[in-house]
Amino acid sequence: MKSGTVAIVGRSNVGKSTLLNRLLNEKIAIVSDKPQTTRMRILGVAHRPGAEIAFLDTPGLHKPQHLLNRRMVRTALETLEDGDLLYVLVEATAPPGPGDRFAIDRVREALGKRARPVFLVINKIDLVRKTRLLPLIETYCPLLEWTEIVPVSALTGDNLDRLVDLTVKLLPEGEPAYGADMLTDQPMRTLAAELIREKILHETYQEVPHAVAVEIDRFTEEGKLARIAASILVEKESQKAILIGRRGERLKAAGTAARREMERLFGMKVFLELWVKVRAAWREDERVLVELGY
Repeated sequence: MKSGTVAIVGRSNVGKSTLLNRLLNEKIAIVSDKPQTTRMRILGVAHRPGAEIAFLDTPGLHKPQHLLNRRMVRTALETLEDGDLLYVLVEATAPPGPGDRFAIDRVREALGKRARPVFLVINKIDLVRKTRLLPLIETYCPLLEWTEIVPVSALTGDNLDRLVDLTVKLLPEGEPAYGADMLTDQPMRTLAAELIREKILHETYQEVPHAVAVEIDRFTEEGKLARIAASILVEKESQKAILIGRRGERLKAAGTAARREMERLFGMKVFLELWVKVRAAWREDERVLVELGY
């Protein structure tokens, strides 16, 4: 039996959460086209014949502007220490930039403390011609001593079977660490908050997505019905107005989309109530960050 942990790291917006969801064939991590969507470490457990793989999705490595972002980066760096194997995720659509090089430098530091296999996973190959891959690989080869280089598409699933097969071969032998039916350690309250935030990310723009947090005020289950009340935090009155939208249409759209996805994921009807609250500079407030689980 093979059993081990894989830490997925990289700069923001390279598709780490999309990859995790595709590897699990279930959505447990929210995704959007906004940078820094993932704010905490997310465990996803994949069960394969003769193997258990605990994948750890992480916040994107970036230059932090707020206390929240500093905590996000710290979480990603700490997760590097936990992986038996590391995936460094990059994009096939562009050569290595400062963010990619920063992530690779942090991985090199982690390998200096404890040697482990490290895969360069080139994502989004569905967006480029195959002739562009070889020059890109040649650019990345000198940056680190890669155990494997695997081009994939997290969106379409292309080449993920090979990625998993190569991973299983290098995992340590051991008994499973989780139950056979365990998918993630995220409680339903956390999943609900994240799904609400995801739909807000899809509905908003400019500075609003980064200034939004979701706090679950009430979560009760009554048979096959979940009653959820949540507060959406923003930092300015102008952000609140943007989030609510004309006649409340933007907030209603986000709430409806979140409710529908919760019902699919939780397997029950959901009654969802949302309020928008202004809490100035919450991203710099230690107490608020702790309350939100960051």
